[in-house]
Amino acid sequence: MSKTPAAHVEAASTLAVVLSSHEPLLYLTADQVIIAASASFCSAFDLELAILPGKRLGAVGNGEWAMPKLASLLEATAAGSAQIDSYEIDLKRPDRKTRNLVVNACTLEDGDTDHIRLLVSVTDVTDARANARLNDDLVREKAVLLQEVQHRVANSLQIIASVLMQSARKVQSEEVRGHLHNAHHRVMSIAAVQRQLSISPGGDVEIRSYLTQLCNSLGASMIADPDRLSISVLVDDSSVTAEVSISLGLIVTELVINALKHAFPDQATGKIVVGYQTKGSDWTLSVTDNGIGMPEGSSAPRAGLGTGIVEALTKNLGGELQLTEANPGTAIRISHCGSVDHHKDIRPAA
Repeated sequence: MSKTPAAHVEAASTLAVVLSSHEPLLYLTADQVIIAASASFCSAFDLELAILPGKRLGAVGNGEWAMPKLASLLEATAAGSAQIDSYEIDLKRPDRKTRNLVVNACTLEDGDTDHIRLLVSVTDVTDARANARLNDDLVREKAVLLQEVQHRVANSLQIIASVLMQSARKVQSEEVRGHLHNAHHRVMSIAAVQRQLSISPGGDVEIRSYLTQLCNSLGASMIADPDRLSISVLVDDSSVTAEVSISLGLIVTELVINALKHAFPDQATGKIVVGYQTKGSDWTLSVTDNGIGMPEGSSAPRAGLGTGIVEALTKNLGGELQLTEANPGTAIRISHCGSVDHHKDIRPAA
């Protein structure tokens, strides 16, 4: 007898909480008869508050709440063998838009197992789900458009490269032909960069695969006899952002082109090695050949477009350019110290 008044007080306080809740709530008996519903629940689902108490949940409205799986889960929750946690349902009503709902339920008891109650919250996530689907559609559409742009860029680069080669065959001037060949090689290297970036997920580029494909492209377009000249790539397992990879790729392109043009004029064989190593946030890019070395005096080539490109890109990356004798050949290294602000652009692979 002593716990009945306390039970009534607890029930009254629970009713007050349910009725005044700003969230859609239902207060049910263990057999899913409605004891009380919040005004927000009735407002959300166009129901009359006064007629709900005493009705079974499955009989609410036009029977749209009669969902066998939901009823089974509520029954299991009342029995203590389950708990509904973010269970998603679709509320289907005649001549109305289907609503996407998230249901949570727990038991309330006053110590008397004969008076177990269910507190059920219902959240309408229809708009949130619709926005998520819209965002997914936009992402897919963006991916398709990006793929189309990349395809068109690749085609355009191929057309430009073909035009340059055709022009090189027609001109009589060796100097002009050389300039056209250089332009062709640069376009082909950019095409190789574009192809690699197009298949790199999440904006990160695996530098080993990237530089390998780039050097393969340069070799295919510039080396007539692979038995005489070769390019090898020695790179660790690291990745860089797409923006940084473009700069690295263009630097490698210019240095490799320069080595192929000037390092092996009379040698029977020659080799170019492209290296990239990281240590923490520091990195070093190198292009080394075993050619004739650095000409001096009047034989030294004048600084041209390629030199300007390499110096500008090195400065942009916060790197330091160093040119030394390799005995035999020439070694060009670009070192980057992690203390420079640009270190955030390059990160070792996990």
